Amino acid sequence: MLLIEKPLSATDVDFLIGRHEDDMSFIALMHARGSDKLLRAIDDAALGGLMEAVEVSDEAEDERPHRQQARGLEDSLRRLRAAGAEAVGRLVEGHPLDQLRAVVEEIDPDEVIVLTEPHAIEEFFHRDWASRARHKVGVPVLKLYAHSDEQETDENA
Repeated sequence: MLLIEKPLSATDVDFLIGRHEDDMSFIALMHARGSDKLLRAIDDAALGGLMEAVEVSDEAEDERPHRQQARGLEDSLRRLRAAGAEAVGRLVEGHPLDQLRAVVEEIDPDEVIVLTEPHAIEEFFHRDWASRARHKVGVPVLKLYAHSDEQETDENA
């Protein structure tokens, strides 16, 4: 069971597939972290991304995250399947932890993996998805930091 906020990179997929020797199957929930602009801007600034903190888009607020979310989920599922795993996914509408709990109750997975970017403020106050999920679901929750395809290109150069 995966809760992700951005598309999986090749490094993310390799790590997820490499964690187990048996056949893997994933249910991925994807939620764009666009709902709390203040926290996102503070995180971007705290982590050295001042330009991202002040970036402005001409696209309508509610259209861009949903389109990116759908495309990112499909890319992630395609990468997992190409690596030999069974993978299905859902876009998260509403609060991701409420939907995570509902899916965990429905399918009873072995574990939940929260794959996220660093969020300094939320993590400091234990309000990040993984910390909160540990109190909402009855299975182990593993928090991993996502890689980006740009990081992979930089590391291989």
